[in-house]
Amino acid sequence: MSLRTLPILFLNLGGEMLYILDQRLRAQSIPDEKAKKVMHDIVGTMFNKRFVEELFKPQDTYSKKAMRTVFDRLAHASIMRLNTASMDKLYDLMTMAFKYQVSLCLRPSDVLLVTYNHMDAIRSFVSDNANISAQVENVYKHLYETYADLSLGQFQIVRQTLLAFFQDMHIRVSIFLKDKVQNSNGKFVISLDGPVPWETEVPGAIRYFGADEKIEKTTHFSSGCQHYLTDKPGSFELLGDRVIKLGTNMYIATRPIETSSSSVQSVKKDTMGSVCTSDQTDEDQENTNLLAKEELNLLARLVGGSQSTAKAQPFRLNLFNTDEEEQQAQASSSSQEDSHRVIKIDATKKQQRQELSNLMDEFSIQDSQDRDKGDELLDLMDQA
Repeated sequence: MSLRTLPILFLNLGGEMLYILDQRLRAQSIPDEKAKKVMHDIVGTMFNKRFVEELFKPQDTYSKKAMRTVFDRLAHASIMRLNTASMDKLYDLMTMAFKYQVSLCLRPSDVLLVTYNHMDAIRSFVSDNANISAQVENVYKHLYETYADLSLGQFQIVRQTLLAFFQDMHIRVSIFLKDKVQNSNGKFVISLDGPVPWETEVPGAIRYFGADEKIEKTTHFSSGCQHYLTDKPGSFELLGDRVIKLGTNMYIATRPIETSSSSVQSVKKDTMGSVCTSDQTDEDQENTNLLAKEELNLLARLVGGSQSTAKAQPFRLNLFNTDEEEQQAQASSSSQEDSHRVIKIDATKKQQRQELSNLMDEFSIQDSQDRDKGDELLDLMDQA
């Protein structure tokens, strides 16, 4: 497990969250002043100087629970408010989008290019605010200092750590289902065609070397796939060409659907994708297009926050098409929590009480550590 994974994970998930919020703020015609305040407040909190310094220290990746808690606090760093069900849906979209991007990276170092794509977009969100722009530039500096000298092997460990974080997450997202890059079981479909990694060759040749290390003969074969060479590597410079499209904003009216890290296929979309319900069966796969059409209007409306409202007035962001859907999701979440009730045992003997106490201490070690880690970042957020 790499000790340098946490910044990559946090920055990419944060970038995906900002893509979603930006799309909905524009789609619902929220006044520019209020929309900018939301984006600026969140980015300013994300890139608080002390927070960034703590984030880039070598450390283990936070648990899923701790990471979710950090983004829960981050999403409410401005005047925008989300209830539990909406936050669940937002976080599901963030995690599945980044998991898909990591899965498509041709080289281990491409995870850094994906991060730079997110950073480039974040920089554009706050380009009109000098103070926050300076915070963003500071993060670029930390990225270069932390990852510029890593070997391919070290990047591979970073990528493996990211995939280990996401390995149990199989949430179905309708925008992926409709593009046929995700199966009904939530697993992604990785295309065999497309470009090969930089500084590699297209498969199809076998070379035989002699004792003097010279090529004696070469045979050719068909790989059965359509491969081609990459034009150039992505740039890690501050204003460089990243080449790959992974990590760019997919929540736009017309966007490229990427089936590899460089090649794209133009597909028109009029709205953004959403998370499908967890009780979908394989029989529903035939109705994927219909389901996607109904759910592509994710994050349908903002409740409150009309144009006549003062700019400091808080407003609630609803990530469901209707209030009824939101209430059903909340009720479903509550029923799941009720089904996992804790059974309390009253041990009357002193020895039994001591044994149970020791067992409880053992079971609570990991949760305590996760809570301490999350609290460290949350305390820094509060000081932003």
